[in-house]
Amino acid sequence: MSGVTLSNIKKAFGPVEVIHDVNISIEQGEFVVFVGPSGCGKSTLLRMIAGLEETTSGVIDIEGQDVTHQEAARRGVSMVFQSYALYPHLTVFDNMAFSLQIARRPKDEIRAKVEEAARILQLDQHLDRKPSQLSGGQRQRVAIGRAIVRQPKVFLFDEPLSNLDAELRVQMRMEISRLHNQIGATMIYVTHDQVEAMTLADKIVVLKSGVVQQIGSPLDLYDNPDNQFVAGFIGSPKMNFLTGTVAKSNSGASDTVNIRLDEPPNSIVSLTLSGPVPKVGTAVTLGIRPENVETGDVTDADGHAAELTLKTEFTEELGGVSYVHSLTESGARVTIERRSDRNHIAQDHISALLPTRHLFLFDADGARLR
Repeated sequence: MSGVTLSNIKKAFGPVEVIHDVNISIEQGEFVVFVGPSGCGKSTLLRMIAGLEETTSGVIDIEGQDVTHQEAARRGVSMVFQSYALYPHLTVFDNMAFSLQIARRPKDEIRAKVEEAARILQLDQHLDRKPSQLSGGQRQRVAIGRAIVRQPKVFLFDEPLSNLDAELRVQMRMEISRLHNQIGATMIYVTHDQVEAMTLADKIVVLKSGVVQQIGSPLDLYDNPDNQFVAGFIGSPKMNFLTGTVAKSNSGASDTVNIRLDEPPNSIVSLTLSGPVPKVGTAVTLGIRPENVETGDVTDADGHAAELTLKTEFTEELGGVSYVHSLTESGARVTIERRSDRNHIAQDHISALLPTRHLFLFDADGARLR
């Protein structure tokens, strides 16, 4: 059963359209993350689902009911914001119970729901405390608990971890994931942090300038991006990109294309495509993930690779993994990930191979050539 369906959603502020014909289907119980850079429209889209922003056109459907023009309180959604928005003079219990008290629910029902939410969020021992007596992570859990007691059809999270330090963000990611597994509710989560998106989501919606770029599971987007924007946004460190030109193409049984890198020594790599082959002279971009760049005395297993000479800028030694940040002769940046043999790439200049089996190809507009 569909939990939330967005059909041809548009949003304009005056003459400026900021959400462009968005279509998304979210299954009941699914954890979906809207991700993209600041200003891409992800929070606006979430607020439209919540009923906090009017929809210019299109239909918002929640569990089979058209709620496009329904007031927020009647949509069956509950929202957790970036700021905790707790009442400082109320206890944890009263903060979590507030919406039920306003709705004049029976006291026994309120206590049962609050205590159950507190048990799920491991707040049972803190119900008599005030927010000032809690850590940042505990305050955010109280804000989530306030949403749980309402038993909504859909949970909406608007960058809820942005105010937490790095360690607490990791802890809260695990707790939100555990919460989803435990209660099985539909959750829609907004973040600009693609690491949060990758670790939490069943499905990711990548947005850019109010347009959906791609929808898929975290690994689908990582392994099979539709365009250069998604390829560069999903993955940390980001994918490396190098420009080149089509030197030769063969549109036939094999559909092969030879790409000459713009970087010295102007290596030529041969790729096989399943779709249309670009014409000779066409500008293209090659992409490769940092973990797939080979260095040292190595040879590509297939015997085919682009060659580069790189100048090392600096190395991030993180213990279990190292990131070597380097420059090509023309100044393009290339990041290399290594999980062993840290010292063999400590020199100022290194030779690198880009194996063809790990290369992605994009046209001048950023569309993936497959």
